[in-house]
Amino acid sequence: MDEHLEPLLRELVGAVLRDERRRQGRTLAQVAATAGISMQHLSDVERGRKDPSSELLAAITGALEVTVPQLLLRAAGDAVLRGRAEADERVGAGATERFRGPALLRPETLDLTSAAAERTGQGAPGGEVSLAARPRLSLLSAA
Repeated sequence: MDEHLEPLLRELVGAVLRDERRRQGRTLAQVAATAGISMQHLSDVERGRKDPSSELLAAITGALEVTVPQLLLRAAGDAVLRGRAEADERVGAGATERFRGPALLRPETLDLTSAAAERTGQGAPGGEVSLAARPRLSLLSAA
């Protein structure tokens, strides 16, 4: 990947999927079988070689018991941190403080509870995802 280009979404998503699978101590074979896909296809997605369709992404995240919004938030957070580290390398660790506004800071907390779950005290699939973060940080919302 060229230094001046942003990372591809498929690379960011694949890295998060691989990290989550490894964090759970599961093998490619286990997750692929649960998701109903081949090990090779899962491996290609994790390495950022294949763009997963929304259906495939839903199958993989379901097998890993995470939501697509959680996956995307983690990928976005990782991209921000990667960009910050690359900027630090280019101009020195202390020099980038003047370029970093609050919008580039990683939120301290992300509330991924569903609005329905808050009202009923139970998880509600398909409910709204509400996010709490630092001021001036762009937030994503999924319904």
